[in-house]
Amino acid sequence: LWTPGGAISNMYAMLIARFKMFPEVKEKGMAAIPRLVAFTSEHSHFSVKKGAAALGIGTDSVILIRCDERGKMIPSDLERRILEAKQKGFVPFLVSATAGTTVYGAFDPLIAIADICKKYKIWMHVDGAWGGGLLMSRKHKWKLNGVERANSVTWNPHKMMGVPLQCSALLVREEGLMQSCNQMHASYLFQQDKHYDLSYDTGDKALQCGRHVDVFKLWLMWRAKGTTGFEAQIDKCLELAEYLYNKIKNREGYEMVFDGKPQHTNVCFWYIPPSLRGMEDNEERMSRLAKVAPVIKARMMEYGTTMVSYQPLGDKVNFFRMVISNPAATHQDIDFLIDEIERLGQDL
Repeated sequence: LWTPGGAISNMYAMLIARFKMFPEVKEKGMAAIPRLVAFTSEHSHFSVKKGAAALGIGTDSVILIRCDERGKMIPSDLERRILEAKQKGFVPFLVSATAGTTVYGAFDPLIAIADICKKYKIWMHVDGAWGGGLLMSRKHKWKLNGVERANSVTWNPHKMMGVPLQCSALLVREEGLMQSCNQMHASYLFQQDKHYDLSYDTGDKALQCGRHVDVFKLWLMWRAKGTTGFEAQIDKCLELAEYLYNKIKNREGYEMVFDGKPQHTNVCFWYIPPSLRGMEDNEERMSRLAKVAPVIKARMMEYGTTMVSYQPLGDKVNFFRMVISNPAATHQDIDFLIDEIERLGQDL
C-alpha cells in the first residue's frame, strides 16, 4: 500500500495488527475488546505514539523499551515488559522495531525481536522508513537481517533512495488482510460487476479515497537507475558519513555522542568551542555546551552556507546530527562543513 508518508504507514501497521487479533473492532470499536499495548524502543519515531492516539489505543498504551548506548532496542527488556503487561491483564498486540532510528541511525536487532514476537504471538512491525533503503546495497543490507520475518514493514523510497516526495509504502505479509481491515464495499464506487479484473480495484484497501499514483515515481527511477544505481548512491552516502566520522573522531574540538562507526549516515557529535575545552565535565559545562549547537546552526542559516540539525536526546545536551542522503555531496563538502563549524563556533 502506498501511503502519505512513514507516519501513516506506521499507523496502518497498528490498524491492521489490531484487526488481525480482534476483527470485531472494525464494527464494534475499542469498547468491545481488551486493553491493548504496543511496544517500541525509546529511540523510535514519535509516529508510533501518534498512531496509537489517532486509533483510540492511547499513547499510554505504547510501552517504550530501553536502548543500548548505540540506540538499539534491548531484546531482554522487551521480553520483560511484555510479561509485565500480560501480568497486568493487558494484551500485547504489536512490536514496532526500527531499522534506522531518526537520531542515531540505529538498527534494532530484528532476529532477536522476531523470536520474541513469535514466542508471544505478537505482530512484528519494522519501521524501515529511514533504513529500509539499505536493502538495495549488498554491502550494507546485513543491518536489516531478520526483516524478512516481519508481518509488516514501513519503507520510504523518498528518504535514502532519493525518490521525490512523497513515496512511502507499507508492505504487509498476509495477502488480503489490509483489504478486509479497510474495505467498506461502497457499491457506488467499487462495483462488483465491472468488465475488468476486480483485483485491479485497490482503492478500498486504503483509508483515503482519492490518491496520487506514488509508485510511478519509484518505478520510473528504478527503470532509469536500476538496483545497481540505487546501490551505488546509497554506498556513496554511507562512505561520506564514514569519511566525516573518521575526520572528526580524534579531532580537537569534537566529541562523538556514541562510540564506534555509525551504522547509517547519521553522524552525531558535539563541537566543543575553545572556551570549554579545558573545563571539567560538570553542570556548568553541560549547560554551556547545550547553547553551542543552536548558535552555530543560526549562524549557518544566516550566512546561508550549510544547514545541519541538532537536538538533545535523553540526558545528552544539544548535539549536531549530520545526515547524508545526497550522493552528489563530495569529500570537499564534508571538509567545508568541518571548517565552517569551526569558523562559526571559535568565539563561543
